[in-house]
Amino acid sequence: MANLIDIYHKLLEHFGEQGWWPAETEFEVIVGAILTQASSWTNVEKAIENLKSEGLLSSEALLQASEEKLRRLIKPVGYYNAKTLKLKRFVEFLHENYEGDLDKLFDQDTEKLRSELLSVWGIGQETADSIILYAANKPTFVVDAYTKRIMSRLGFADENTTYYDLKKFFELRLPEDLEIYKEFHALLVELGKNYCKTKPLCGKCPIRDICAEWKSSSKRN
Repeated sequence: MANLIDIYHKLLEHFGEQGWWPAETEFEVIVGAILTQASSWTNVEKAIENLKSEGLLSSEALLQASEEKLRRLIKPVGYYNAKTLKLKRFVEFLHENYEGDLDKLFDQDTEKLRSELLSVWGIGQETADSIILYAANKPTFVVDAYTKRIMSRLGFADENTTYYDLKKFFELRLPEDLEIYKEFHALLVELGKNYCKTKPLCGKCPIRDICAEWKSSSKRN
C-alpha cells in the first residue's frame, strides 16, 4: 500500500502547486471558510466580491452591518440566512473575547485554538481546521467530503471512519509541515473535483495504480 507522501508527490506532479487559500487577508480566509459550507467556491467568490465592494471584509465592518444587508450580499452562496448569522456570531465572539484582534485569537496552541473555534455557533470541524491551517498558519489537516471519498476508495477509510480519525491518519503519517498540509488538502480537492467524482473517472486518475477500488474493479472486468 502506498504511503501518503507518495500520493502527495504524485498529485503535486499531476496538478502542480495550488497556492490555496486564495485570499488577501486572514479575515477573508475566515469569511470564505464559513461561506463555502455546502457551497461551490465560484459562488463564494461572488459573495466575497460583493462584501469587498461594500467595504465589509473586516470584523469591525461586519459587526456593524445589518443582517438584512449581509443576507443580500452573500445571497450567491445559498443558505444565506444561516450564514449571515454564522458570520455575525464569529465577529461577536472575536470582539467579545479578543478585542476584534485575530493575532490575539491565533496566539495560542493549536488544540486550544481549535477548541475555541468549535465553541462558536456555526463553526464545525472542517471550518475550524480550515481557519487554523490557512488563516492562523498552524499545521492541522483539513478533511472534507472529497478527502473522505478518496481515502475510502484508496482503502484507507470506510463508512465508520470519523472526521477526527482521518485527520489524525494524515497527521501521524505526514511530516508536520505547514505547506505540505496546505497543498495536500488542495490537491485532494482537485482530485475529487476532476477524477474521483461520485461517478469516478478512474481510467484517467493520476493515482489509479495505487487505488484499491480501481484494482478491484479492474479484476472484475
